Amino acid sequence: MRVFSNPVGSGSLWFDNLATADGTPVAYDPQARAFVPMPPFCINRDIIGCNWIAPEEGAFCRACAMTALAPDPSLPNAIPNWAKTEAAKRWVLDNLGRWHWFRPEDPGAPPVFHLLAEGRTPVPMGHIEGVVTISVAEVDPVLVTTRREALEEPYRTMIGHMRHEISHMLWWRLSLREDFLDAFREMFGDERQDYTAALQRHYTDGPPPDWKERYLTTYASAHPHEDWAETAAHLLHLTDIADSFAASDLSSPELPSHQWEPYAEPDAERLIYVAASLTVGVNHVNRSMGLPDLYPFVLSETARHKLAFVHDWLRRGAQGL
Repeated sequence: MRVFSNPVGSGSLWFDNLATADGTPVAYDPQARAFVPMPPFCINRDIIGCNWIAPEEGAFCRACAMTALAPDPSLPNAIPNWAKTEAAKRWVLDNLGRWHWFRPEDPGAPPVFHLLAEGRTPVPMGHIEGVVTISVAEVDPVLVTTRREALEEPYRTMIGHMRHEISHMLWWRLSLREDFLDAFREMFGDERQDYTAALQRHYTDGPPPDWKERYLTTYASAHPHEDWAETAAHLLHLTDIADSFAASDLSSPELPSHQWEPYAEPDAERLIYVAASLTVGVNHVNRSMGLPDLYPFVLSETARHKLAFVHDWLRRGAQGL
């Protein structure tokens, strides 16, 4: 994620800022990719702290307008959890906007979000034909830790959920192209195999013994749909890690240049190599504070090929290039 200029003075702004250091209200304009000091602000600004501009007074911003179902406010912590979930959604949508997805120049359908609070039963998260369903309870640190340990996952965050589920939606969009499915099946396998049976087999038998050689995660081994979603999410992780590193004006001999922009990098192998190299150093920094690794994954040769495949399609897919 970029670091932004202050539109009314000196200093910088971060993506989630609502005001400058001196208290001047600002909002993010996703079309200009810049902060502005004037309304109209999103109608959700006072409700959940949305910091994007709206097309007109009293309207939702582009991101909030994609939410068709919001959490039941009577459920415990629904509103604060919703606020954190929408913040993660804005982050991921803006990342994808760097490749023109879901912006005005994108001729395809945007995602529709059902963001639901959990009552007595968990909310099943997923994607069906453009509709992304997310449990806002997944921002709760205790719940996240409990589920991450129960599922033996090394990483579980709301940004991760957003990237994974939106990646399913991106697959659906790309599958409408005549030139995508054959290439996808050659790389990931035939997604027409029984999805429910594949997941049942995964949860009963676990991943294949050699999964680390062919997949990024154990869940990716369950079905080609999940392999795509996990791989696409990881491409977004790696690209944004590299972009945030460069935007923060940090230096590394791995960076191609001081002005390098990962989202503009056409060479997938270079992008993946640089990003993976940076994660090694950042993981080491995290360990100095007793924190888990930022990126606790190892990229096999097969996984790198899959990441490059996804990179190629996400960079050109939104505008049909």
